[in-house]
Amino acid sequence: MENNEKCAQFSSSSSPRFPSPNSQSPPRPASPAPLPTVVLSPCAACKILRRRCVERCVLAPYFPPTEPYKFTIAHRVFGASNIIKSLQELPESHRADAVSSMVYEASTRIRDPVYGCAGAVCQLQKQVSELQAQLAKAQAETVTMQCQQANLLAIILEMTRSKEPNNINSQQIDTTCFLDDNNLASAWEPLWT
Repeated sequence: MENNEKCAQFSSSSSPRFPSPNSQSPPRPASPAPLPTVVLSPCAACKILRRRCVERCVLAPYFPPTEPYKFTIAHRVFGASNIIKSLQELPESHRADAVSSMVYEASTRIRDPVYGCAGAVCQLQKQVSELQAQLAKAQAETVTMQCQQANLLAIILEMTRSKEPNNINSQQIDTTCFLDDNNLASAWEPLWT
């Protein structure tokens, strides 16, 4: 009889209970399906440092696993602990700019170990000053040509009015617009200094 009682208990406890049509309890909603576990790849920094990438890794948003070269370059020059310290000191809104700056500075330091970024800045400043000098010279030549054109138009206009070609020699022509190279440099010097 004990076996029958156990079987009765087992069958009653293991059988699913369906609500009877007379019962007033609402049916329970089906439990949501468990979300699939997503395995995220560790950030490039944690991969290179061979450590476990934690959920709130400071480096993960700025060194994605698809761009390991960024961290490699910055790590070679600044070191991982210095990168982490500097990022923790900054507000999150400035961290992306800081990382891109560190990567750029590190890459220029690797290319030019002596001057680094300063060498690139100096070279660009030199280019700017050369281009400003060329621009000033071109502007001075433009002014000279405009003066020459105005003088030629004045001469042509006088010739058509007088209809005497011999009068040109007796008239005085304004030659102040015809600048020689020495006056040209001093006239336009303030433009590129």
